Amino acid sequence: MTANQDFRRELAGLIPQMRAFARSLCHADRELGDDLAQDALERALKASDSFTPGTNMKAWTFMIIRNQFYSHRRRSWRSCALDPDTAERSLVAVSNASASLELDELRRALAMLPDDQREALTLIGAGGLSYEEASAITGAAIGTIKSRVSRARDRLALIYAEGGIARDGEPAHRAMELIMRGVPMHAAA
Repeated sequence: MTANQDFRRELAGLIPQMRAFARSLCHADRELGDDLAQDALERALKASDSFTPGTNMKAWTFMIIRNQFYSHRRRSWRSCALDPDTAERSLVAVSNASASLELDELRRALAMLPDDQREALTLIGAGGLSYEEASAITGAAIGTIKSRVSRARDRLALIYAEGGIARDGEPAHRAMELIMRGVPMHAAA
């Protein structure tokens, strides 16, 4: 295989994680997350010459996604949000109703975290990245990442203890779908 074929194969294997990470950044807008991941994939392909073989491609692609996300946020004041009433709703049968409610409560608690803490906790806790990889992706020092994760965990515990979890109008049966938008999938071993 050529170096370009190896690059494309490895990049293709990261597509699910790229989509999940992009969705985690755009937690309220699944379509934007998917668009962000697709744009990042295109940019990664165009910038394949700048990738150093043997380095962490996952961190490299996540950095592209993160940079695009913040560029989009700087420009987002020009766009208007989709009317929630036009969003498609579907029914899902659940065998354990209380589990669905608990999962939805966790989803809403995560949404109450500051962006930097939610991002760090998602990368480390759900994405399975090391502190070093999360540091490379966010540009924050390793100690800062550790601090953000610790503060996020403490804040979640406080949110649960106080019982002040905000309601957002999303039905509980969509909790897993909404959480999965923000969970970077780790590579299969």
